[in-house]
Amino acid sequence: MIMRVLRALVPLLCLLPLGRAQAEPEEEDGVLVLRAASFEQALAAHRYLLVEFYAPWCGHCKALAPEYAKAAAKLKEEGSEIRLAKVDATEESELAQQFGVRGYPTIKFFKNGDKAAPKEYTAGREADDIVSWLKKRTGPAATTLTDAAAAETLVDSGEVVVIGFFKDLASDAAKEFLLAAESIDDIPFGISSSADVFSKYELSKDGVVLFKKFDEGRNNFEGDLTKENLLNFIKSNQLPLVIEFTEQTAPKIFGGEIKTHILLFLPKSVSDYQEKLDNFKTAAGSFKGKILFIFIDSDHSDNQRILEFFGLKKEECPAVRLITLEEEMTKYKPESDDLTADKIKEFCNKFLEGKIKPHLMSQDLPEDWDSQPVKVLVGKNFEDVAFDENKNVFVEFYAPWCGHCKQLAPIWDKLGETYKDHENIVIAKMDSTANEVEAVKIHSFPTLKFFPAGSGRNVIDYNGERTLEGFKKFLESGGQDGAAADDDLEDLETDEETDLEEGDDDDDQKIQKDEL
Repeated sequence: MIMRVLRALVPLLCLLPLGRAQAEPEEEDGVLVLRAASFEQALAAHRYLLVEFYAPWCGHCKALAPEYAKAAAKLKEEGSEIRLAKVDATEESELAQQFGVRGYPTIKFFKNGDKAAPKEYTAGREADDIVSWLKKRTGPAATTLTDAAAAETLVDSGEVVVIGFFKDLASDAAKEFLLAAESIDDIPFGISSSADVFSKYELSKDGVVLFKKFDEGRNNFEGDLTKENLLNFIKSNQLPLVIEFTEQTAPKIFGGEIKTHILLFLPKSVSDYQEKLDNFKTAAGSFKGKILFIFIDSDHSDNQRILEFFGLKKEECPAVRLITLEEEMTKYKPESDDLTADKIKEFCNKFLEGKIKPHLMSQDLPEDWDSQPVKVLVGKNFEDVAFDENKNVFVEFYAPWCGHCKQLAPIWDKLGETYKDHENIVIAKMDSTANEVEAVKIHSFPTLKFFPAGSGRNVIDYNGERTLEGFKKFLESGGQDGAAADDDLEDLETDEETDLEEGDDDDDQKIQKDEL
């Protein structure tokens, strides 16, 4: 009898701990740790919830963790009702799938428990950025400052703060200011009509001031006060004259309006480090709002992929390169290795005047480049081989670290063996991390392109099965069976980039979305 009662109670006893865990999600450093069982409870319990979907192996996630915890602590200290949470997307795959997680970290903002359309977090990865973005999403676009103490508190709260000074808060200028404030997520805005605030910051008439904890410390807006002019003013002044590339600053660098970047690759260990950095900073003042000046510690292991992207080796640094991040990324190299302020300014001015040609990387041509069934292409021989009017050339553009490329390699070698004696079919490959060509822009790895014989310089993208049979059908059909339709190309590139981002557990296989 007693045993029967105990057996009946066991399931109930097992449920008790689960019930408590669901009601009270565990915390790490002030951040809620959510699972499928506790996700709904967290949404119901917290009006505002920011959730990071992460992977334990993800380098970006590891770099974000201390800043994310710092933001949680800051909000808690202020008595905010906003909570931060995280979900291990590799463990809670159904949750990740439900909210469209395709890369790490993915951060979503939930308001009033609404799961239908959470807002994607797109601002910077420092604590101040996170807090500012959340306050914009949960409060007014600009905080009303009633006295000097309130203004001082706001100015002290972030790296960059913008305050509008308007004697009439209902004026047209004040309305334009608020429109600008609504457009920027990662900077706190304040607005005031208080004579006390005007006096503290030495304004006698309406105006806008950007306060910052670097460079000159303060910028006063001048000109017609419109939303567009204000946004341009903030864009030109919100970043330091020279910004160091790090995990935290990457979103500000790549997400900003300035798409022309000049990069100084400089090891912090060199004796004249500060002198060279000062020269770079001196040059930067002449190009505010036009060119973003970025410093990269070339000694840091996290930055080696960027050096590789520019075809640089550590021993070649210090060095300067310029890149435009428009639809197609284009790189430029100064003619001189002189890193004085005058030479850097001369290089930037020539670029803006359109007097500098793009710099295309190329390895030296190996002596045995055509000795194997798969021919080796570099920048220097690409044109001659790929656009040979008498040959049909099928090229794999690869990266040495790419996992997909490594999987494809034995199949590509077999394809080379199959056609090694063919009179007009050539199988080739090119390392696109070390070689660039004007005719072809590579956005993901591997990329497969077919260059049919003839004088038309035609290029056909391959989007068929990556099997020996698939490749053979494509070649025997003259590049028809397996060719990518125009509307397939964007989807192909997106899928590849997603694969590279999620990768496997080898850190070398994971490419950073926001990395050059």
